[in-house]
Amino acid sequence: MASANVAPASGIGEPGGNTAGLDRLPDEMNNIKLRDDKDIEPTFVDGNGAETGHIIVSTIGGKNGQPKQTVSYMAERIVGQGSFGVVFQAKCLETGETVAIKKVLQDKRYKNRELQTMRLIDHPNIFRALAYIHGSIGVCHRDIKPQNVLVNPHTHQLKLCDFGSAKVLVKGEPNISYICSRYYRAPELIFGATEYTTAIDIWSAGCVLAELLLGQPLFPGENGVDQLVEIIKVLGSPTREEIKCMNPNYTEFKFPQIKAHPWHKIFHKRTPPEAVDLVSRLLQYSPNLRSSALEVLIHPFFDELRDPNIRLPNGRFLPPLFNFKQHELKGASVELLGKLIPEHAKKQCAFLGL
Repeated sequence: MASANVAPASGIGEPGGNTAGLDRLPDEMNNIKLRDDKDIEPTFVDGNGAETGHIIVSTIGGKNGQPKQTVSYMAERIVGQGSFGVVFQAKCLETGETVAIKKVLQDKRYKNRELQTMRLIDHPNIFRALAYIHGSIGVCHRDIKPQNVLVNPHTHQLKLCDFGSAKVLVKGEPNISYICSRYYRAPELIFGATEYTTAIDIWSAGCVLAELLLGQPLFPGENGVDQLVEIIKVLGSPTREEIKCMNPNYTEFKFPQIKAHPWHKIFHKRTPPEAVDLVSRLLQYSPNLRSSALEVLIHPFFDELRDPNIRLPNGRFLPPLFNFKQHELKGASVELLGKLIPEHAKKQCAFLGL
């Protein structure tokens, strides 16, 4: 769970540095009126002197009639630290299991919802993390980036971590626009939108997927304005209608007319076309045009996972992928469900009557 700094890349393109036409934009971009990150940078918390070697006692259970149980952990070392907390590697004294424990430092200037969000989450497999938190409990993560996506190298199971910025979004209630790490920040946030949706997570996930394919960040902006410049280099200038979709209150429309760069020229020639198509569906200016998390799961890029004979590179079986709970699939059409759940897995979702 340790954070890692990502060095800004000089440009986008196929390996070999072919970035012609992408490195510079007209000087008019310097006049864009946006709030810069430096205006409201959060305070950094130094984790030195934290309680390494201390015993942490916690109570678990107590839900649905389960008995409560006291568990003790010994903090061994600091593995990560950030603006609002410190992450320890710790060992459970009862079982010997190694775990990560996050100590969150309370700051009256910022409302911390992480604990209450974690109490909402009860899910056996977070491979479908976004579909679950968006559709089932209405939570927007608001800080999806490579450092917050954990992969078990043995089972290839994916988990989403660090809900320190997460929030249940309520329609009509404003939210802060300065949220999410810069490289993965959706354009509506850069435009100052305060009534955004969970589509900001979809944009961030698209940036992470693109980074996996490229081997470097797709939009390595050095500040808020430069972040928009990096996006425009790839997507082209947003239209008046797209800006309205991102933030109806934004009235500054002085953008030079930059054409979109073809997606197939952004990635290496050997990149699967299904992967390129998926990225293009996630990275749309208009939030309502981005695929939902459930729609992403039925994209052809993931069809291989529906093959009953598919195995991991190490020969192991895949982790459970189709053991959906009823609340995870609420609102899904019959057509979507037919594409999502393969024939061999339908017995796992008998409640659907497929």
